Amino acid sequence: MRQRKSYKLIGLSNLTEGLIRHDENNMYGWFQKILNFRVSFSAHDQHVGKEAKQSSGSSSFCPLSSSWTPTVPQAVVGSALSCARKYDVFVCHSSVDSDSEEAARLVSFLEAPPRSFRCFLQERDECPGAAISTELCQAVQDSHIWVLLITPNFLKDAWCHYIMHQALAEGAMFNRIIPLVLNLSDSQYPQELKFFCYIDLSDNLDRGYSRLSNTVHLCE
Repeated sequence: MRQRKSYKLIGLSNLTEGLIRHDENNMYGWFQKILNFRVSFSAHDQHVGKEAKQSSGSSSFCPLSSSWTPTVPQAVVGSALSCARKYDVFVCHSSVDSDSEEAARLVSFLEAPPRSFRCFLQERDECPGAAISTELCQAVQDSHIWVLLITPNFLKDAWCHYIMHQALAEGAMFNRIIPLVLNLSDSQYPQELKFFCYIDLSDNLDRGYSRLSNTVHLCE
């Protein structure tokens, strides 16, 4: 009986040793595959670097170098930014004649050279026959900066509130909303915009227009 138990123990020991050797062989093969992959990958990198060096003559350009940074001409950058959206500036104002006239003067200033900003003005650029809400929403999405000409009449205009909330929904956290205040007291300033810095046009229109132009230029 004892002899049978010893045979069983010897058999179990041999089986355990066999499994351990099998696992060791698998681990060795696994490590060997990793080493072979690294060696082949390193050789591939050297081959690619050699081809790049030969194609560039005496240039020291290395495709894997982390210190190399591409330089893009400023003209290309400006062109790419200007082509990103259809309009640079969306001007929102009330439909009262005095506000419409002020918005038209503002747009003329922004579109004149050397500024040459592309502006959306509702009464000029909306498509006849289209739904007003659709046109305004599309124009908001197609504009890089949203300028709100806030006057007492702005606060009474339902479409102005609609556009203001559309602009807030589109990009409240991306510094793309620029409020312009004209003949408005601090207590009348919309609470939705209380965290936005505004430009006061009441004291000096020309200076306010220039500040707006500089701000739009910086936001591009």
